[in-house]
Amino acid sequence: MKGATGGVQRKVQDVYGCAYYVQCYAHQLNLIMQQATSHIPKISQFFFRCRGVFLHFSKSFKRMAVLDEVVAHRLPGASTTRWNFHSRAVNTVYEHKDELVKCFQTIRDRGDFDAISKREAGSCMRMLDDEVFCFILALFHKIMPHVDMLFNHLQKRNIDSVFIAGITQRFTHSIQAIRDSVPSLVEDEEYRGPVQEPPLKKQRAMGEETQQHLSIEVCDTIMSHAKERCSFTNHLISATLLQGDLFPQHSRKFPDSALGTTVDAYPMLDKARLKTELSLIYENEDFQGCSGALALFQVVMENNLQDTFTETISLLKILITTPMTTAESERCFSTLKRIQTFLRNTMAQDRLNALAMLSIEKKLTRDIPDFNTRVIERFATRRAKFLYK
Repeated sequence: MKGATGGVQRKVQDVYGCAYYVQCYAHQLNLIMQQATSHIPKISQFFFRCRGVFLHFSKSFKRMAVLDEVVAHRLPGASTTRWNFHSRAVNTVYEHKDELVKCFQTIRDRGDFDAISKREAGSCMRMLDDEVFCFILALFHKIMPHVDMLFNHLQKRNIDSVFIAGITQRFTHSIQAIRDSVPSLVEDEEYRGPVQEPPLKKQRAMGEETQQHLSIEVCDTIMSHAKERCSFTNHLISATLLQGDLFPQHSRKFPDSALGTTVDAYPMLDKARLKTELSLIYENEDFQGCSGALALFQVVMENNLQDTFTETISLLKILITTPMTTAESERCFSTLKRIQTFLRNTMAQDRLNALAMLSIEKKLTRDIPDFNTRVIERFATRRAKFLYK
């Protein structure tokens, strides 16, 4: 919980000094992308204009019918709170750009549309033919898969600080790789977007130097905000001590600075004994295949080594029980909003709990063989007894 001075966080830390506040990393990813894109005017304008494409169709069923007829693909709604909606929007516009141009042209040229619809359709056509818009669209089409991959990882239940530290580093490395390849990408015709029809009016050309500068600025801004938001605080620094892919590096040079920060954050740990135990873990090949704190903890417990690695077990327990995301718990509120509608407002608590559990654990119910058939048979039997008693 927040409130570092007089809020819940402060009250908890007054009693439990090592109970550190950790913001949900799924939410932090949204903040990273929102802040990174809003600081660059051209990028901010791009997403604003991209959102206008979806708003144009969402305002009218008549326009939506033309979209279904020409494009045969619905456009995702844009949301300011969840960044994956922006990612879906970019990918949809990039993949169906030519069909969208034809769709807008149809709306503009047909006589049964009003003047406002025709004017907006013409504006969207000019936007999709704009060189700057197409370039930024192609750039983010290359960035978005890495954002989606990170977003999907952050929605998982069984993630810990070791896992977070690893995927955060891989995300920054992927963006850095895109940044390093900018000169070759700018020269690539595919990077400029799909082949376009000649624009209705001459657009200002965007030179390669400007394209490179904008691409580098976007990548640098995303990486800087990612490092700032996902900065290696106490729990992440501690996680690097137990990150499996770093064991070979640690065996050559022990991470004394990370160990010192970890012991300062969790003073109940014995620094000398923890260093000895970690040195043995780094040198043992059986532990190098472990990915994450939970996997390492299970290996130690399965081999009855908890008495040998007492301090490591204590550190693992801290890292395993530190929550990294609140996305799973917040789904309960979304589920309640979907289930308890106006028509179902009088349902009893038992039925509401049962429907919520089925909705939240729908993946589990789908894996049960013949779940729907068995439920229907059970319900039909109960009803038959009720009718004929």
